[in-house]
Amino acid sequence: MEDKELKIIQACQGGELSQFSYLYDTYVDKIYQFIYYRVQHKETAEDLTSRVFMKSIDKIKSFQVDKGSFSSWLYKIARNTVIDHYRTKKADIDITNIWDLASGEDVARDIDVKDKLSQVDKYLEDLKPEQREILIMRVWQGMSHKEIANVLGESEASCKMVFSRTINKLREEMPLALFLAILLNKF
Repeated sequence: MEDKELKIIQACQGGELSQFSYLYDTYVDKIYQFIYYRVQHKETAEDLTSRVFMKSIDKIKSFQVDKGSFSSWLYKIARNTVIDHYRTKKADIDITNIWDLASGEDVARDIDVKDKLSQVDKYLEDLKPEQREILIMRVWQGMSHKEIANVLGESEASCKMVFSRTINKLREEMPLALFLAILLNKF
């Protein structure tokens, strides 16, 4: 953790929450992407991202530097927020919300991305939840094995082994173009 970030965290823990904006600016895009890959809905991801940062402001005093990095702590909050979201999620969902059709964004591109993601999902659903989680954090979030281990409460060696085995499994089962799209994050 860089010195500037540590000083800002300590200031926030001391009650100077106005400095939290630096932490927010540093991590908001990464946390949003982390959540979006799990919920695949723009507004839901935005809402959950906001919740993550509200929770992190409320609990900033509980963060301990000697227990891991701030980013790992933040990802744990994000992961738990997504889990809570799915526990309380309604079964009925408006179709326009799923596809973000009312947003007026590039619908053709969004449909293409959703098509590719659905192809990927066919392979990912065969993975164990831990394998899926580690793959997403490593490939799409660009997290190190150490950060993943901190988020999941596992050893770094275990995360490396699970990731390696998962990649090998996908390489054997997936068409090459789709496999490369995953690794290169070309969606």
